[in-house]
Order: sequence, then structure tokens, then C-alpha cells
Amino acid sequence: MKLNVEVFRKVVANAVIVLVVAGVFGLSLSGVVPASGSGNRPIYKGTSADRVSLMVNVYWGTEYLDGMLKTLDKHNVTTTFFVGGSWVNENEEMLKRIAAAGHEIGNHGYFHKAHDKLNAQRNRDEITAAHSLVRDILGIEMTLFAPPSGAFNQTTLDAASSLGYTTVMWTRDTVDWRDRDTKLIVKRATKNTAGGDLILMHPTANTAEALETILVTLKEKNLTVAPVSRVI
Repeated sequence: MKLNVEVFRKVVANAVIVLVVAGVFGLSLSGVVPASGSGNRPIYKGTSADRVSLMVNVYWGTEYLDGMLKTLDKHNVTTTFFVGGSWVNENEEMLKRIAAAGHEIGNHGYFHKAHDKLNAQRNRDEITAAHSLVRDILGIEMTLFAPPSGAFNQTTLDAASSLGYTTVMWTRDTVDWRDRDTKLIVKRATKNTAGGDLILMHPTANTAEALETILVTLKEKNLTVAPVSRVI
């Protein structure tokens, strides 16, 4: 009897181990990652069923912003501009124009550093410097942070969170900074686009040219372009 009880215990223990392993494996396949560490996570896609956002990251391309703002205004669209502090320092009036048009302003760091290469304090310094400058100019408290070049690690996420920021990545990348192809930019921004998508772009000549078609195409898909905070 004792032997049978011992065998039974081992069988049950092994069965439990198999179930746990299978459960973790199943979660991995489904794209659900068990929580660990601090729990801070970047957002790659929003929860809205019928809204998308255009994430315009700005460190350069000031000469194309006027045209983009006019196109957005023509279609009665507001979205989110993630601005770099060093850019803001030299383009205060343009920042004011973007905000006055009703667009959301997000934090893109100060010097366009690779945040995954920075320690905790330097991560905070980059974010805080940009935050303070924008606050002094516009009187707002930004809450969304887009890491330059999409470079981040857990230290970055924790630093941003400690400053009251949500770290935002993207769902779709137009790669407009590299590929100067208007049709390709339109395709990357609109093909198979769905509610909750965060579409990354920059102020470039081809993006400014593509923006009209992007907005019209998204509307035809019954998708409303809105600021990131209204999509996530």
C-alpha cells in the first residue's frame, strides 16, 4: 500500500509539472507573456476598434510641418506629435502652432539618444529635460514617451514610468525617413490597417505628399485618426 501511495504521489507531481509547462508554452504561442519584473510594458497597439493614430516623431523636417498641419486641418484631424527637446529649443513657435491646432504633444527625449544604452538616471534626464522645456512653453504635462529609434530596455520603461509616462512604440512603420517613396509610404500606412493601430511617420517631403491619400484611405476604411491617448 505504501508503495502504491508513493507511486501515486509521483504520478500526480509529474502531471502537475507537465500541465504547468504546457500552460506556459501555450501562453507563449498565443502571444500572452506571463507578468514578470515591474510589470511596465510598452504599448505597440491601442484598444480602439475604430480609431488609429499617426505618430509624428519630430527632430528635423521642420520645413514640411506647415504642409502637414494644413492637410490635417483640411480633414479636421488631430493626432500626436512626439517632439525632441533639442528640436523644441530651436522651434518654439512651430511647437506652439502644432499645439494650437489641437494636436497632442508627446515626449521624444531631448538629444535623440539610444535609451537602451543609458543608465536609469540618464534615461530620466533625457525625458525630464524635454518635459520641462515643453511645459515651460505650452504649460502642459506630457504623459506619453516614444523612445528615439524605438530603442529601450526595462531600465527605460521603469524610468519613464517613475516620471508618470507611458512608453509608446508603434504598430506600423512607414520607414519614411529612409524610403523616399510616396506610394510606398501610403501603402505601409494603410494596407490592412485596423482599429488601434499606431502608425509611425516623420515630417519628410514624401510623407507630406502622402498624407492626403493616407487620410482619405483610412476614412474609406471607416477608421478615424485621433491622438494616441484616444487610441490606446
